[in-house]
Formats: sequence, C-alpha cells, structure tokens
Amino acid sequence: MRIAIRPMVAKDKSAIMDILRAIREFTAQEVAVAEEVIDAYLEAPSASEYLVVVAEVGGVVTGYIGPTPLASGTWDIYWVAVNPGGQGRGVGRALMSFTENRIKEGHGRLVIVETSGRPDYDKTRRFYRSLGYRVAARIADFYSPGDDKLILEKRLT
Repeated sequence: MRIAIRPMVAKDKSAIMDILRAIREFTAQEVAVAEEVIDAYLEAPSASEYLVVVAEVGGVVTGYIGPTPLASGTWDIYWVAVNPGGQGRGVGRALMSFTENRIKEGHGRLVIVETSGRPDYDKTRRFYRSLGYRVAARIADFYSPGDDKLILEKRLT
C-alpha cells in the first residue's frame, strides 16, 4: 500500500472532517476545535503558524496531522486522525514519520503529544509508545473527573 503525505488543501477539509467525526474518541467539542485549527491553516497556509498535512491512500484522503510550533525547538502535535476503517495500515505511522522529519529539518528537538488517560484511548497510547513516545506527565482529572491528561514526549536529538 502506497501512502502519500502532502500539505492539506481546501478541498481536503470535508474528508478530514468526516474522519474526525468518525473517530469515537473525539467529542463534538474536540472536532469543533480541530476545525478551527484547520480553518486557520487554510486561510493562509504559507503564513500560518500551523503545519497541516494529509495522508492519501489510492488517491483517497485517509488521515491528517496538525502540529504547531510552541517554543524554540519544541513542537506540539495537536491532532492525529486516521479513518477508523484504515487504522492499523501504517497511515498514522507515515504521518508521524513525515511530521517528525519536518520538525527535525526545522531544528526541532522535542515533540509533545497530549492524550486522554481514558481506557478507550489505550490503542492511541500504544501507538505513541510504539513510536518512541513516553509519558512525561499526568494531570489527574484534567478533561473531566476520571479523565487524566497524559503529556507524551519524544526527543529527536
């Protein structure tokens, strides 16, 4: 299977929004925030502080990643989303690899990912661990009572 990674363009928005809505772990509020980030990027991609890329398999948009720089050499990756039917086929790994390489090219040294501690995020946390991310911090009850925020990190140097 060939996975093509490229910058997001306006015509991709509908497919990406469908993917975000199809992922059970994302709440409607989270999808709305993701859409705000996408819209900010699409307004002026070359001037945006965001880097948003999509993955295509067979010409079909199957996933996207939306990282943004936060500090000198540190990047937050806000959203990684792969169509549920296409998960487990290397799309997420390809998106992360592409993004980490872009971060390295920009002299990035540290990547931060935040995720939920809820049981239904187990697969997500396993995915990040398989890529070399480790839990750097846990904030109890951050999202809601019983839903901890996990801050994962990966050093690129």
